[in-house]
Amino acid sequence: MTFANVGTLGAAPGRRDELVAHLTQHSTELADAGCLLYEVGVNDEQPDTVFVAELWTSAEAHRASLQLPAVRESIAAARPLLSGEFGGLRFDVVGSPLRD
Repeated sequence: MTFANVGTLGAAPGRRDELVAHLTQHSTELADAGCLLYEVGVNDEQPDTVFVAELWTSAEAHRASLQLPAVRESIAAARPLLSGEFGGLRFDVVGSPLRD
């Protein structure tokens, strides 16, 4: 069953664009780990917030990805760009009108 992780990351003041650049660096490791979609977005009404939508082959694949050296290094590199404010939700996808 497909797993969705949709959330917000608070960026340190004035560092949103740096955080976006970091999060959008090409990563073959994510696809190899079972990531089907990783979209990063912004909204000018929330200038210090980055939105991330992820789809994974399973919740287990998402959890396992967090142990990959490249992912752990990426998280460590992003920490100075974050304010510490996080939000979001996780759910198992049960269907879509876009596919059978």
